[in-house]
Amino acid sequence: MSIRKSTSLLAGVAALGLLAACNSGGTGPATADARPAGTALNVGGKPVAGGTLNLSMSADPLCLDPHAISSDVEQIFGRILTDNLVYLDKDGNPAPWLAERWEVSADQKTYTFHLRKGVTFSDGAVFDAQAVVTNFEHMLDPATRSPLAGPYIAPYQDSRILDPQTLEVHLKQPYTPFLDVLAQGWLGLLSPKAIKESTPAQLCEKPVGSGPFVLTGYTKNQGATFTKRKGYDWAPPLLGATGEAHLDGINVSWVGQDAVRFNSLASGQYQATGYVPAQNAAAVKTDPKLVYSNVNRIGLPYTIEFNTTRAPFDDLKVRQAFVAAVNRDAIVKTVGFGERQLATSFVDRVTKYYDPTVKLPGFDVQRANDLLDQAGWTARDADGYRTKDGKPLLVQWPVGQTATVSPIFDLIQAQVKAVGIKVNVELIPPAQLTTRRYAGDYDLSAGVWHTNTPDVLYIKYATFSIPRKEQLGQNTSHLSDPQLDAWLDQARQTSDKKVLADLYSKVQQRLAELTPGFPVYDNSVLWAFSAKLHNVVVDTSHGTPYFGHAWLEK
Repeated sequence: MSIRKSTSLLAGVAALGLLAACNSGGTGPATADARPAGTALNVGGKPVAGGTLNLSMSADPLCLDPHAISSDVEQIFGRILTDNLVYLDKDGNPAPWLAERWEVSADQKTYTFHLRKGVTFSDGAVFDAQAVVTNFEHMLDPATRSPLAGPYIAPYQDSRILDPQTLEVHLKQPYTPFLDVLAQGWLGLLSPKAIKESTPAQLCEKPVGSGPFVLTGYTKNQGATFTKRKGYDWAPPLLGATGEAHLDGINVSWVGQDAVRFNSLASGQYQATGYVPAQNAAAVKTDPKLVYSNVNRIGLPYTIEFNTTRAPFDDLKVRQAFVAAVNRDAIVKTVGFGERQLATSFVDRVTKYYDPTVKLPGFDVQRANDLLDQAGWTARDADGYRTKDGKPLLVQWPVGQTATVSPIFDLIQAQVKAVGIKVNVELIPPAQLTTRRYAGDYDLSAGVWHTNTPDVLYIKYATFSIPRKEQLGQNTSHLSDPQLDAWLDQARQTSDKKVLADLYSKVQQRLAELTPGFPVYDNSVLWAFSAKLHNVVVDTSHGTPYFGHAWLEK
């Protein structure tokens, strides 16, 4: 992690062994560090109560119900509005939060949670065993159309309430990532009263949590406002801080243009931004008025994925040829500005059971041409694009039309043109892009998938995860491989570390063979804030800022 200005930790955090990063005199390494979770940034001084934090984010998810979205916004909002049963320690191990302790049965299918007393939601609803059950049911309710929280607890079967503060949860099968996913922002707990009394659309507009701040306003595509929750006193114990937030509130604005987001941070209009454009990182790191963080995260790297169920990418040779025609290293250097690391497997290198022996295909134009010839794309049209049976080798790539569109699409388009592949980059509204992705109406898609467990490989590549009418799955490559499914199922059902290492290694090696896509760069998150903002913690699940006990200088 590259950080300026961090000296000591929040009161009590050092004793708990959470990490501190010190780099007060220089800009530090350009690339992300390996899991700096739990770090407290820009600490020191006596906390001051009051003040409103102005935070800029890049894009509105258009729904704030954490269970109904997969937007990365929830990684930050989840720690503002809601609390979780579990928090992860600095090593990624489940630790208490609203669940004070738990037991797991020998067959790993029954979890007994002992819940914290005295916790309430901001609408007055009580946090108890029934509240947890209501949340699980909401995540899995078809009406919620959950693209993430629901699939993450898909093995859930039912629960038995032993008493108001004790809940026995039954799973259909062993599911080793269960505790890990319960720590994620998307599985933050909502008021059972709000869930029962609201329609899905109403809950999107005004979710009610138990967190350190309360949502007081939300205007789509403009912003959201949060006010300090009076009486809040149940933050994760590992943070070593108690009581209400120091900040009076947080005002969030959606600022889609990279240049505007950077300039407004540098000018002081905003005291924090959730997304620093890579091209502005150098300026941020050398500005004494700002604190910068570049955190490498668990999950799927930024990956270009093929739709393996329709031509031309239903042909393995065409997929392999496309990969060979792309110079990934040149792309990362161009778009990463020294802030991104070239991906080396189908999981980020900080993910548990990452296999460094995986060999991803390299840039090889001759191999790309040979593979396309073998696939029967031997003829050329007047523009030099390959054809077969009179039809051009045309690839449709729908891309979200946002304020700032990454140059990566044009770069890849130009590189594969050299071997005769025509890529049609379609800029369309984000809502339309989502519809087309879930309908499978594309040849190429691109993106990252962050989670806090290697089970990301199941979420992205298991047959179960292919999008269908009843489930918004995340297997956008539509890959279906029985051998891969068997290994991924086994990995979900064992806690043996040696077995897990072997299984996940096999999965990564198999994906390199099947070529459902190609990873480009590791999924690091770049964010920054004013040096006048103190005690900002790097969240242990997401690598994003936690503002629960941050404070602003007057």
